[in-house]
Amino acid sequence: MNRTILPILLILAVSCQPKSKTVEYPGMVKQENFQSTYKDLKTDLYTIKNDNGVVMQVTNYGAKIVTLFVPDKEGNFKDIVFGYENIQAYLGGDKYFGAIVGRYANRIAGGKFILDGTEYQIPTNDGGKNALHGGDSGFDNAVWTGEITENPDGEAVKLTLYSPDRDQGFPGNLKVEVLYTLTDKNELIVDYSAVTDKPTVVNLSQHSYFNLNGQDSGPILDHELVINADNFTPVDQALIPTGEIRPVEGSAFDFRTPHLIGERIASTAEQIVLGGGYDHNFILNKETAGELTFAASAYDKLSGRFLEVFTTQPAIQFYTGNFLNGSQTGKGGMVYNYRSGFCLETQHYPDSPNHPDFPSTVLRPGEVYKQQTVFRFSAK
Repeated sequence: MNRTILPILLILAVSCQPKSKTVEYPGMVKQENFQSTYKDLKTDLYTIKNDNGVVMQVTNYGAKIVTLFVPDKEGNFKDIVFGYENIQAYLGGDKYFGAIVGRYANRIAGGKFILDGTEYQIPTNDGGKNALHGGDSGFDNAVWTGEITENPDGEAVKLTLYSPDRDQGFPGNLKVEVLYTLTDKNELIVDYSAVTDKPTVVNLSQHSYFNLNGQDSGPILDHELVINADNFTPVDQALIPTGEIRPVEGSAFDFRTPHLIGERIASTAEQIVLGGGYDHNFILNKETAGELTFAASAYDKLSGRFLEVFTTQPAIQFYTGNFLNGSQTGKGGMVYNYRSGFCLETQHYPDSPNHPDFPSTVLRPGEVYKQQTVFRFSAK
């Protein structure tokens, strides 16, 4: 899990992209809407902007990305992530919009795992069957300590969290830091680090819902997707990996070349039916474990917005908003309907603590959990 130095990579230029920091963003969430308290802790909103006018807002409630304004091929800015306008709406809304999820992202079967001979039980908040994203009150429901800072790559928001021993049933006092950096290359860099005083399991991920045509733009089925994965992990009816590593070749899961998200999502293939669409873990192609490599890309032809994802993580969960049902109203009164957003969650495999053949998620005292994911935005 050693941190890998970000290589120099070519950025697609947007010749008409504004260079001023004075770009106006209608409907931006106001700072005062987040000046509240939750669990007797103060909630805040942090805004950072790069030299190209890209703006990101983050709240320390759940370390959630609230807004992300990026330009299209004409240089027009839109907010491309799901979220809410105030803390009260977050408390009553979809808990994972834009959040850092943990202590264990994705699912653990039955909420149980054995570590060094001791069995641990995590709340089964996924239909009463499995633990999902760290239990019923995971990192998405915590108030982190936040601050705006700078590093050599750009302006940043640093968020830290102390998760005590047996928090949601997990062992060990865990100290977590997440650094969101917005660079002038239009990259959002997410750096994760964590240390523990007892053996535990850790799997952190960023859970933004994207719609590259704008968070108010309806279905994402015409987005073009690439995933750099020769294999994926099939699931059972509870969306838990069976343990099989299955090639994507010849299936609806082969995104090694570009395909529209909606092209095969109505397939009657067993895995598509079980997932209600795509809600699966793809094993990324890597020559060396832990290196920063290309994971996926998404392209919206209408706006020209292009997203590339690079990560040190071994896998990525591709999710197509199959559980969105129009019950959530977000920023600007936007109703988030079925399949109106997608997620690309870089991660370790789901249920790894119960699969010895999967890459380990065990963190021991004296070790440092370190991962990095880069979301790069351009237009073409």
